[in-house]
Amino acid sequence: MTTIPEVATTPEVMEREFSLMTAVSRLDFLSRRDNVVVDAPNDSADDDDDWASFKAGTNTQLDADEALELLALGEVVARKAHENRQLGIAAALRGGADWAQIARALAVSPRAAWERHVSWLDAQATARRSGTPDALTPDEVAAARTRAGRRPA
Repeated sequence: MTTIPEVATTPEVMEREFSLMTAVSRLDFLSRRDNVVVDAPNDSADDDDDWASFKAGTNTQLDADEALELLALGEVVARKAHENRQLGIAAALRGGADWAQIARALAVSPRAAWERHVSWLDAQATARRSGTPDALTPDEVAAARTRAGRRPA
């Protein structure tokens, strides 16, 4: 078993090293190894995602470094999924979708969808001003704000 250097267990380092798909794949692999039920083998193929099986009979199969990697990967996946959500919203707006349609796809109200998107645009503008090179440029933020339009009622 290889030991992962401590610095590699931070989401910031892993975020640069892993694509969303790679992070999800590794997270799934570690999660499955950690959720092995030692005294009650899983004989149902449909139960592989059943978190209810995480109970007293479950013993971890991960060492501390792997458990920390699992934790950091969860954060990386959440961050990357959030970024992909924003890219999806931008694509939907470019494609002509309205906020009611976007809201249905996100299972929120149109106002909440718009507010989350605009909040993300604000964060992008702040990040760019702080020197984050991969944040949206001021022109990109302005164009995205124009596409977003006014807050839905």
